[in-house]
Amino acid sequence: MIKFNKGVFWEKLRFEYKLSFLNEHTLEEVFSLRLSRLQGILMVFFLVAAMIAITAIVIVETPIRNYLPGYLPADVRESIIENALKTDSLENLLLIQTQYINNVRAALNGTLNADSVPVASNRVKSPEEMKLEKSKYTESFIRNYEEEERFNLNLQSEAAMQLEKPVFYKPARGIISSQFDLQSKHYGIDIAAAEGEPVITVQKGTVVFAGFDPNIGYVMQIQHANGFFSTYKHCAALLKSQGETVDAGDVIALVGNTGKYSTGSHLHFEIWHNGIALDPCELIRFD
Repeated sequence: MIKFNKGVFWEKLRFEYKLSFLNEHTLEEVFSLRLSRLQGILMVFFLVAAMIAITAIVIVETPIRNYLPGYLPADVRESIIENALKTDSLENLLLIQTQYINNVRAALNGTLNADSVPVASNRVKSPEEMKLEKSKYTESFIRNYEEEERFNLNLQSEAAMQLEKPVFYKPARGIISSQFDLQSKHYGIDIAAAEGEPVITVQKGTVVFAGFDPNIGYVMQIQHANGFFSTYKHCAALLKSQGETVDAGDVIALVGNTGKYSTGSHLHFEIWHNGIALDPCELIRFD
């Protein structure tokens, strides 16, 4: 069994060695260094510690730290998360605006098919998702219905329906604060009413859009028969969803003061016919 001798061990650690550099031609000593094993170990230790300290200072005090994974400051991480949320909100708003414009364009052109309007959900649907084909059951039902009603004498022709003056309900109780004016591009009327007052649909139809617009607040648009189209803006809340069928006189929303262009609690109401804005006061009695 070999015994460990502490004295010999420390003597070896403290024993100094000489490292000399000689001139090759004259054998003259140019440089020499005396160093023990203990001094060599300490020198390496301090050199490594100094390198670690310098590296840490460079990382902490210079922008290099931003390139290290997982070393972003709290304020930078918070800014990144906030920007990501804003980007997501802008994408959703862009989808809503695109859907809104496509629905309005189709409704004004008379090419909107009520069966193709999907029921609104929490997720905004793209225009391609809205192009839904009729099911075979729907097509069969329509053909059978048209066949049965072909010789029905009570069924009015399209020309007779156009000659008959349509009946519209009053959309809300209140006082007209702003009249219809094509020159100022005010394509409807403003009805001043108390916030929370019921808003009703003027005729039976299908909700083609129900959502929020930053400028006009909560808005609902309804496609009616014979090319009529109604719009209700600045609502406080919407009670019907996109794709739903509503009857004349149904409560569809509440009067509010939403949107950038709203100056008070009121309902902005418009009626369009085949892409032409009509004066609601010529179709509805507001007295």
